[in-house]
Amino acid sequence: MSGEACADTRELVQQSLGSDPDLRAEADGPGIGRIRMRVIEDASAASLHPFVQDCVEPGSTVHTNAWQGYSGLDKKGYQREITVLRGRRKEASRLLPRVHRIAGLLKRWLLGTHQGAVAPQHLSYYLDEYTFRFNRRKSKSRGKLFFRLMQQAASTSPKTYDTLVGRVKSPQQAAQQVGVG
Repeated sequence: MSGEACADTRELVQQSLGSDPDLRAEADGPGIGRIRMRVIEDASAASLHPFVQDCVEPGSTVHTNAWQGYSGLDKKGYQREITVLRGRRKEASRLLPRVHRIAGLLKRWLLGTHQGAVAPQHLSYYLDEYTFRFNRRKSKSRGKLFFRLMQQAASTSPKTYDTLVGRVKSPQQAAQQVGVG
C-alpha cells in the first residue's frame, strides 16, 4: 500500500478521545483506495515506523507532513514526499487531501454513529470497524462482505466481557493491528 500519512491527523481524534491514532490512505488516482488505522503510543519514530512497515510496501512513496517522527523512513526502503504544513493549517486539507478526508469522515462517524460515546480503551475496535466498512464500500458482492466478516471473526481470538469493558487488559490491546485484510 502506498499513500499519504499525517501526524496532525492524530489531533482530530485525540481531542475527543485522548488517544493517538495513526492513519494511512492509499492513493487510487484522484480518489482514496484502502485505508489502515491503528492506535499508537505517541507520534515518535518508534511508534510510527512499525506501523508504516506493517501497512506500506517497501519501495512505495509515503507522502507525509514534515513531522520528525517520519524521519528515517528512507533508510527502511521507502520514498518520502514531504509537504510542509507549518503555518499553512488552513491549506492542510488541500495539501494532504486523502488523509484529511478520512480523518474528517472518521470523526463524523464517531460523533454521529456513536454520539461521541467512544471509550479510549475501545478506540482500536472502532478504528477496525471503520476501516473494514471503508475498505469494502465499493464491494459489489454482499455475500463476499459477509464471508470476509465471518473469516475475520473466526480468525480472531474470543474476548471475555471483562476484556471488552476494560477491566482486564489483553496483551494485544495496546498494539493491535487494525484494518489488515
